[in-house]
Amino acid sequence: MKTLARFLLGGLAVFVATRLLPGVRVDGYGTALIVAVVLGLVNAVLRPLLLLLTLPLNILTLGLFTFVIIGGMVELTAALVPGFQVAGFFWALAFAGVLAVLNAFLHGLERAA
Repeated sequence: MKTLARFLLGGLAVFVATRLLPGVRVDGYGTALIVAVVLGLVNAVLRPLLLLLTLPLNILTLGLFTFVIIGGMVELTAALVPGFQVAGFFWALAFAGVLAVLNAFLHGLERAA
């Protein structure tokens, strides 16, 4: 039951984030749920590998290259999921930031309930 609640909250966070940012668009709530799953899988599988491979560059830039990786993960998700469009790299970064804040807020509400 807890997994279903997290799945639905993740979809809600994606849906709300796309409504807040004009450069990011999703076709509907069903697509937002798919985006939440794909983004979670991409971040769980590819992100650690990319962080490891780019460690020297990340150290050289004092961790700022991590933002490039995060934006790339959102762009990759937009390429994989039909009905999810991101206008550019900076919109992808903004989406990731808004999504992180919304997820923290919604999961905080879930823990309080």
